Order: sequence, then structure tokens, then C-alpha cells
Amino acid sequence: MERRVAVLIVFAVGVSSLHAVDHTLDSVWEDWKSLHGKEYTQDSEGQRRMIWEENHRFIQQHNLEEAQGKHSYKLGMNQFGDLTDEEYQETMLGLDLSSVDVSSLPVWNGTVLKAPREWDWSRKGYVTPVKNQKQCGSCWAFSSTGALEGQMFKKTRRLVSLSEQNLVDCTRTYGNYGCNGGLMNKAFRYIEKNGGIASEQSYPYTAKEGKCRYKKSQRAAYCKGHRILPQDDEKTLRDAVYAVGPISICINAGRRTFQFYKSGIYYDPKCSKQTNHAVLAVGYGESWTQPGTSNISTGPTQFWIVKNSWGTGWGKNGYIRVARGYNQCGIAQFSVYPIV
Repeated sequence: MERRVAVLIVFAVGVSSLHAVDHTLDSVWEDWKSLHGKEYTQDSEGQRRMIWEENHRFIQQHNLEEAQGKHSYKLGMNQFGDLTDEEYQETMLGLDLSSVDVSSLPVWNGTVLKAPREWDWSRKGYVTPVKNQKQCGSCWAFSSTGALEGQMFKKTRRLVSLSEQNLVDCTRTYGNYGCNGGLMNKAFRYIEKNGGIASEQSYPYTAKEGKCRYKKSQRAAYCKGHRILPQDDEKTLRDAVYAVGPISICINAGRRTFQFYKSGIYYDPKCSKQTNHAVLAVGYGESWTQPGTSNISTGPTQFWIVKNSWGTGWGKNGYIRVARGYNQCGIAQFSVYPIV
């Protein structure tokens, strides 16, 4: 907490030295606070306002460049508008692949002779509505439940929303850390050994780690194991998304362009492949606005359809289309799904 306050003070001082409050944005600021239920102390509001204005200018500049054809996607103000880069990354990104030994994990060896040019499981009943992890680094839990929800629907034809809180509270002994991060393969391992996972309804989300309260009577889904996909292989990821269903994946969400993504096909050439956020690949497609070209200067045309866990106010109703064919932001770095 002390580090976060220090970062905020340094950031605020730096911003205040560059500009005063822009009073032409007063009504926009008040509307944004009202929309997101933001309340501040008298001392903190000025600092938060300056951070918000800096992010507002960044978004406006990007969208001006997008209108000039320099970007393939638009940005928009959202619930993260009053966060510094450091605060955003500390709060929202909860995934660390450093502890994963992929050589010890079973690999999917399926084949697809001919996958269609586009596919979207969210249109076929496999995907629950977009959820919100709030200020808790539990993205790994939401990615895990999303993949399992799809596999259970495939088997039972019933779509049941599963409990992320069950995973947040009960998987420390499997190597996860509640709101401080985790991994999907460890979540699937817990579900397998535990004999099941509760439904969202019976074990609701609180956005904070608590005592494990799972009971066998709450079981709403199960898994018998899991499989990973070959690393950095987007073709195999596409085949698996089509043949298997929604797949748990990782991505680098640390760029400010990702933080404020709104619409279009996300491609940021400065985005590294060092992943830090778990999401769900539910499909893929192609843009028909620029047929016959894949020149990045005119915008990528192939994309992944990705479900995030930051609520419907982020991105395109909670989703993002990520450029396909560039391993953008390490999107094929680590992919896994449960076996039911």
C-alpha cells in the first residue's frame, strides 16, 4: 500500500507540473464518477482527476490517430480511468507463468482437416454472460470456469455459471494465490481432485479470498483432467477452439492500449509476449472490410474473439478482438482446457 501511495504521489506531482485541471471536462468527469460509483476524499479527488485527465488525453489522441488510419482499433474511457499504470497492473493482472513446467503437462494432439474461416462459441450457447472480477487478481479463476462451462455444456447441453469464488478460496494448496494470482491448469487440477466445483449461485463471488466453503452437495461441474496446446502455435489454437470449445488462454494486458480498448482489431506492435492476464478464447474470424490483404499498415484482418472478465463496460460489451497471425501479446503462449 505504501508503494502504491508513493507511486500515486509521484505520478500526480508529475502531471500537475504539466497542466492544471481542465475545467471544460468538469461535466464529463462528474458523469464518469456517477457512472462508475466513484467517491473520493477532498484530498484525493484532485490527484485522481489529474490521472483521469491524462488517460482521457491519451484516449483522445489515439482515436484521432485511428481516424487517420494509424490504428486498427479504438479506445474508450472505462472504470480504470483514475488508475495509474502501476495501479492497474497490480490490481487487475493476476497471472504468472514462471512456475509452469509445460514439459510435464499433457498436450492436445488433435487434428482438424479443415476449420471454417470463422467460428464463435458465444453464439452457440457455450458461453455464459461476461462477468467482473473487480479489483481482485482472479482472472485465472474466470478463465478456468469459462472453459469448463463450455465443456459441460458440450456434454450436457446445459449452461451453468460456475463459481470463481470456489477457486479463489480453495486452491492455495494447489499453488494458486486467490486475488494475488494463479493458473488455470492448477484450478483444473483442484476440480479434478476435489471431485467437482460449485455453481455461481451456490457459491457467489465476493472479490476477496475467504475460507474454503465448498460442500459436495454444491457440485455443479467436474473435470477428469486437462490438456495444454503447443506453445506459440496459433494454427493449433485455432483448430482446438473449433474442435474442442472455448479455451483458457493468457495474454499481455499490461499496455495502456489494452486497458482502454473499446472496439476494432487490437494490434499494438509494442506489446510484448510476456503474458500477465488470463482470458477465454471463444472463437475467431476475419474482417471483411479489407478483403485480400493482411498488411499491418492497413490493419490486421484476422482476429481472435476473446472474452474478458472486467464487466461489460470494458471493450466491446466485455469482449476484445485480438489480431490473429502475429502471436499478438503472447496470445498463444499458454493455452489449456479441461477434460470432462
